[in-house]
Amino acid sequence: MIDIVHELEAARREVGEGRIAAGVGRAIRLQRDYDTPLEDVWDALTNPERIGRWFLPISGDYRLGGRYQFEGNAGGEIVACERPNRLKVTWVYGEVTSAADVSELEVRLSTLEGGVTRFELEHTAIVPEDAWSMYGPGAVGVGWDGGLLGLSLHLRTGETLADPIAWQSSDEGRAFFKLSSTAWGAANRAAGADPDAVAVAVANTNAFYAPEPETP
Repeated sequence: MIDIVHELEAARREVGEGRIAAGVGRAIRLQRDYDTPLEDVWDALTNPERIGRWFLPISGDYRLGGRYQFEGNAGGEIVACERPNRLKVTWVYGEVTSAADVSELEVRLSTLEGGVTRFELEHTAIVPEDAWSMYGPGAVGVGWDGGLLGLSLHLRTGETLADPIAWQSSDEGRAFFKLSSTAWGAANRAAGADPDAVAVAVANTNAFYAPEPETP
């Protein structure tokens, strides 16, 4: 069993705006502290073999300006790499038809008192208003909560979920995604979003990430 409440409450969430190459976009920000040395967290985030153990298999040219691709997921270009504190990449799903299809992901690490590592993630994208109205920040934020869960388990044990796909549809997995969706709704309200609009977005995000099981 995973203490999903602890895992989600350990992260701090923020919704706002950010500027990327395509213009001013929607930004989601996650911050979490890990009781792990900074160099180990950096290695987990940049070592292809370790990335595949807590997130997804990755391939590519791992250098500044090089391109990477997650298996069955996003890919992009390595824009900045300041070992061991900052990594920035473009983040693209599928074919690029305009600059707005290219979002940007930045991760920053710093050391706090006692050797604790502070992890900060910012993902900024140009999001169509209809998509934002439907899902809000949860569309991206819930996925990154799942990523941070994998990283947390990996940093503690060296591994992660034995079968992530099966876990996602389990009662525990569905509960995790619903709690995550609710947390992103709270962050969206704190950023000034209309409470009724937030409720709609949270419900739609729940239906996407944690659909009700089919009745036999």
